[in-house]
Amino acid sequence: MTVLLREAIGDRLRHARTNQRRTLREVSRTARVSLGYLSEVERGRKEASSELLAAICEALELPLSELLHHVASDIGAVQQTPDTVPDTVQSGRADHGRGKLEGGRVLPKTLSDDLSDLRLQPMLSHRLTSKIGEPPKAVAAA
Repeated sequence: MTVLLREAIGDRLRHARTNQRRTLREVSRTARVSLGYLSEVERGRKEASSELLAAICEALELPLSELLHHVASDIGAVQQTPDTVPDTVQSGRADHGRGKLEGGRVLPKTLSDDLSDLRLQPMLSHRLTSKIGEPPKAVAAA
């Protein structure tokens, strides 16, 4: 199974943004990136340059190294074949925070504020959802 780097990065960026309960508009303004382009990056439709990734990560207060570390972990977990997956993962018991393989997808055990819990679902990567409480109250601009 092939996972595109741009999709893995987009999933992580969207997850970080939604966990912070921030809008695309807010992050795009802070990063000085157009809202439409940021949306395309999050959906894995556009390849983000290193400068753009750095600006988005800075806006999210997410170290670029941490983003790339988690993306590499996600891709590695998805690309594991049943022959290379540890027995504890094949039997459905999560090991070291990993999900289990089922139907060719790595399923999340839980999603929390910790980005290490996110596991890609390549077929549905643009439809990742998480429970979010009420949106924060809007602050009137002066």
